[in-house]
Amino acid sequence: MLELRNLTKEYKRGDRVFNAVWNVNLLVEAGDFISIIGRSGSGKSTLLNMSAGLINPTSGNVLFNGTDIYSLNDNEVSLFRNEKIGYVPQGQSLLSNFSVLENVCLPWFLFKREGSPEERALSLLEKTGISSLAGSYPKELSGGEMRRVAIARSLINSPRLLIADEPTNDLDSETTAEVMKLLCEIAGGGTAVLIVTHELDTLSYGNKTYAMDNGSLTLQPAQQK
Repeated sequence: MLELRNLTKEYKRGDRVFNAVWNVNLLVEAGDFISIIGRSGSGKSTLLNMSAGLINPTSGNVLFNGTDIYSLNDNEVSLFRNEKIGYVPQGQSLLSNFSVLENVCLPWFLFKREGSPEERALSLLEKTGISSLAGSYPKELSGGEMRRVAIARSLINSPRLLIADEPTNDLDSETTAEVMKLLCEIAGGGTAVLIVTHELDTLSYGNKTYAMDNGSLTLQPAQQK
């Protein structure tokens, strides 16, 4: 489904050039649940952002079902991402003046579509266990509830791939377990899940773990379930 080929991202600091991501190769199949671990600054978020079509690579390819997403123009990339990829950014990403239901529906309206997303949005809120909060606003939610809304929002357009950057950051252990189980259910339904995490206790939920160090990606031994 998703294939990263020799993916590299260079940045400049003054006269110095450094590689945030260096020659990364990765294959993500339907139903995979892949975790990427690594120290702060190792290139994890940059890799996710390139995989999601948000940052252009310096070299290499990001293929989604054989389509190189960086061969598309800006509007085509935006549409492709909106239809095929769900993205849960790090931290709080909900719009404060939108209700929970409106936040979940938002990606639907970014491009012209027939019909209404409300029924599907309510179904996703039910699936994520927060249907009673449909009319609430972000300021009324806990951190775990906001993360569940962000996950529901990422699924509104039935993406083939869900990308999440530190989806359990700042959550307590019980809420972390609930979010990880939800992501497992999503992968079990055939949507590939690719996350960055620093919490080693969550690795047993996935089927593959990679470590990132100085921009390079390495497959890790299988985790105990």
